[in-house]
Amino acid sequence: MPTLFDRILEAHQGIRPQVPVSTLERSRLLSDELACDVWLKTEHLMPTGSFKVRGSANKIRVLGESAKQTGVITASTGNHGQGVARAGNLAGVGVTVYVAAYTTPAKMAAIRAMGAELVVVEGGALDAEQEARRQAERLGKPYVAPYNDLDTVAGQGTLGVELAEQAPDLDAVFICTGGGGLIGGAGTALKQLSPRTKVVGVWPEASTCMLDSLKAGEIIETPEFPTLSDGSAGAVEPGSVTFGICQQVIDETVTVTEPEIARAMRKIAEGERWIVEGAAGVAVAGLIRTAELYRGKKVAVVLCGRNVALETFLGALALAQE
Repeated sequence: MPTLFDRILEAHQGIRPQVPVSTLERSRLLSDELACDVWLKTEHLMPTGSFKVRGSANKIRVLGESAKQTGVITASTGNHGQGVARAGNLAGVGVTVYVAAYTTPAKMAAIRAMGAELVVVEGGALDAEQEARRQAERLGKPYVAPYNDLDTVAGQGTLGVELAEQAPDLDAVFICTGGGGLIGGAGTALKQLSPRTKVVGVWPEASTCMLDSLKAGEIIETPEFPTLSDGSAGAVEPGSVTFGICQQVIDETVTVTEPEIARAMRKIAEGERWIVEGAAGVAVAGLIRTAELYRGKKVAVVLCGRNVALETFLGALALAQE
């Protein structure tokens, strides 16, 4: 039976050319300010504006021809839904996306624009996931999990392969963590290909379910509060395969406040001329908070997405000035 690392290597080849390799760009501003060598993994420049195209494309690829007959169902806070909608569109597979009611209208509109059917569920992200799974089982359709699926995790893990190829001398990589698919996949690849690289998970203080679960030694429910990092918000699905993976690959953990996230988003806008969403700001803020530990070292930050509503981004800029 193939290991997760084997699946990641297969995905690294299999998702091309539908999913390009994202660039790794040096940030002169952050490098100078933080006294370390800072590189930015530009997932926000990927198709649909998020790393989620990786796992989505890989899952649709693995499902193959049978998915064209049945279509697929998924759940999303926005970015995963767009990724599945795009992958389905390219492969000729019908897609239905279940979203929580608080999902931003811009992300809902983007999912619809790619031809997917949208179903809005009252409640949070976990409620949308559970309803999507129920309907997938009832209708006999494959469920494309946003993180709780090894094919999805393997697709996200291709980011780790790219980092190892682009910068084999990295001392650390900072990754915003929600359900654990991205850090689990990328961390698995890095542990094999660049074991010297520390994998740092970063959370907004307002949404720390995976972090709290890691501390508890089991998946638990914890309070959730509004956060700029809506892409990483929400509870972790019970029994998620990502929990055990995260236990193995995360070396360090950091939490950041909403003002810190806002200031990080502003800094990327001012210094790099890029608009990034709150989850990307979380990773940048994690580096800024712990920068003194990495003085003189080479570090990467994953800018995981750019899909932020204009009013939310403007609100973040205002918060950053307070």
